[in-house]
Amino acid sequence: MTTRTPSRGRRRAPTRIERAAGRAAALQRPRVILALLLLLALTCVMLLDGYLRAEVGGDQRVRTGAGSGDVPDSVLDGGPILTFRGGQATTVSVPSRTIALTFDDGPNPTWTPQVLKILRHYDVPGTFFLVGSMVSRYPDIVRTMVQQGNEVGVHTFTHVDLSYQSASRVRREMEQTQLALAGAAGITTTLFRAPYSSETDAIDDYSWPVYKKLGRDGYTSVFVDTDSDDWKKPGVSDIVKWATPKGTKGASVLFHDAGGERSQTIAALPTYIERMKAKGYTFTTISGVLAKQRAAGAQPGTGTAPVRQDDASAAGLQAAHRTATGTPLYEGKALVAAVAVAEWTVPALSAGLVVVGVAVMGRFGMMLLLARRHYRQRNRRGFGWGPPVTEPVSVIVPAYNEKECIANTLASLARSTHPIEIIVVDDGSTDGTSQIARAAADSLGMTNVRVIRQENAGKPAALNNGVRSARHPIVVMMDGDTVFEPDTVRRLVQPFADPGVGAVAGNAKVGNRNTVIGAWQHIEYVMGFNLDRRMYDLLRCMPTIPGAIGAFRGDAVLGAGGMSEDTLAEDTDITIAMHRAGWRVVYQEHARAWTEAPGSLRQLWSQRYRWSYGTMQALWKHRGSLTDRGPSGRFGRVGMPLVVIFQIVTPVFAPLIDVFTVYSMVFVAFRAALLAWLAVLGIQLVCAAYAFRLDREKYRYLLMMPLQQLAYRQMMYLVLIHSCVTALTGGRLRWQKLKRTGEVGTPAGVS
Repeated sequence: MTTRTPSRGRRRAPTRIERAAGRAAALQRPRVILALLLLLALTCVMLLDGYLRAEVGGDQRVRTGAGSGDVPDSVLDGGPILTFRGGQATTVSVPSRTIALTFDDGPNPTWTPQVLKILRHYDVPGTFFLVGSMVSRYPDIVRTMVQQGNEVGVHTFTHVDLSYQSASRVRREMEQTQLALAGAAGITTTLFRAPYSSETDAIDDYSWPVYKKLGRDGYTSVFVDTDSDDWKKPGVSDIVKWATPKGTKGASVLFHDAGGERSQTIAALPTYIERMKAKGYTFTTISGVLAKQRAAGAQPGTGTAPVRQDDASAAGLQAAHRTATGTPLYEGKALVAAVAVAEWTVPALSAGLVVVGVAVMGRFGMMLLLARRHYRQRNRRGFGWGPPVTEPVSVIVPAYNEKECIANTLASLARSTHPIEIIVVDDGSTDGTSQIARAAADSLGMTNVRVIRQENAGKPAALNNGVRSARHPIVVMMDGDTVFEPDTVRRLVQPFADPGVGAVAGNAKVGNRNTVIGAWQHIEYVMGFNLDRRMYDLLRCMPTIPGAIGAFRGDAVLGAGGMSEDTLAEDTDITIAMHRAGWRVVYQEHARAWTEAPGSLRQLWSQRYRWSYGTMQALWKHRGSLTDRGPSGRFGRVGMPLVVIFQIVTPVFAPLIDVFTVYSMVFVAFRAALLAWLAVLGIQLVCAAYAFRLDREKYRYLLMMPLQQLAYRQMMYLVLIHSCVTALTGGRLRWQKLKRTGEVGTPAGVS
């Protein structure tokens, strides 16, 4: 008889577990991508908001003292309106007894509406040179401005000196402002005034090429020949005096409706308009001035075109406006919409981060105070729970494919100083876990070990099987990869001397802490878990008894319905159920268990995803505790909010803290942002150092904390988003088995 072997080309069919793992991985990828896209979107919103506020890409340089040898004299000595019809530079002066009232730097939500109200009251048009970023932020003001009959021009998007900018930056400044105008008011414009410009004689050899290029693109550049200097805040009388042209000369007059506090401008404007009207002046827009020139029949030239005072009533005062249509219109609306989102999102995030920051700092303070109180209370001379608990207890070890670890687990229990029976519940292992357990018990001469095999049904079912099979009223639950110290069980069960105690949480320690990932988890276990448990113990609202080490009254577990399969976090579920049943749950710091933490980021992700999602499930399942009375209500109104805020909300905001910090370092104030980040890190280090002191741990692992803060936060953010999406879509997960190495042996071997 010959034995057939599979051909090399034929692949083995995947098992049920492998197929389930494949489906889980396929579901995880889009959720992770969604989380990354969300973080990227928020980063883009921040960058957009920073660009609007000139924090990103801002340039405060202003050129002064440059020569003007390349600028034609006819331009330097010409009128305040510069056009390039036919490719020739032509300047236009404002006719006598005519005022072209212009305003720079708006719109501003405080001052611009007041200016518009004054202009409407006196039936006077104005020409507003608008900053594109402000247009996109306050589109309603621009829309009202245009509907009222005023004219608008481009004042760049971020108010930069264009003489310093590249050709692409100049083009972008103009195009983005035009898009903002299209989105805000449905128009574009041919008028332009450069930031920091004044009269034409200030044009220099650096800015002249910019004006020529914009002229070829169809722009009319507008300067001033009478400046109110209102930005200096000299007082109302001086503003009116400086804005008044000499004699009967016409003028392009400059005021500001933004860029600072403009109350003097608002006070001076009615006086100025009334005085100029009394002197026989009329008011028009820049297009009105150009219309009068055309009506006078002036021919384009290379010098100044004289203009008669004829009233060109047929020409529109908004002739520079063009109706936006097609793609520019929709792009403009999209820009305005994006800015609206940024305007709402960034302040909301900032406020949220402030709230989270205050809450986190408050939590640190509360943890330190309560942890110190807990330590002093439980370690003072003469403290006790009551008469010593000496009765035997049952230790339940649920195991699924634990061949690497189960022997070490049983060896540690063999040295227990408290009488115990050991129940190993093999949950359908395929690696010979039950045989290894029996062999280990025999080799150690342990007669108190029972091995129970069951079909694979999950960890809760294995634990329930163990509780029902236990011979003693107190049951200790541990994981199949966990190692106990000789005194662990004895110390763990002492609180049961108090008849009100229904469950006890032990002190889980990371055994494989000599890797980067292990050190990160070691810090998290000591600070994030055990320091928390001290606080929760005193507040009587502990949310979770760790699966690695916990003790329960067996009848209390069964009375609460047993270990539930409703959630992935059966340890959190049963802990909350104990609270709701009226039992007290306490923390026993000296009962230590050494567990093997995940050894790779993939395994860590899998574990934390299960914990995070399971915690959400447990909180939702027990949401009724919010309105309960007694111990159940205490957990619902104290413990549950703390868990939601500090295990769900805060980690979601954590990456944004890093994004804000990096953003501030790069675009705002590097030193201040760095100092703020270091201050927060310092507070965390103080808390961690105190937690290490209480647990008598070596401080050298704290050197890994800065890197842990940077890397861990991002992963936990992705895990939480993944969990939230799973919760919202109603996903389900089975008991996930992490790959173990069995490197955590006896506690004495752990440094």
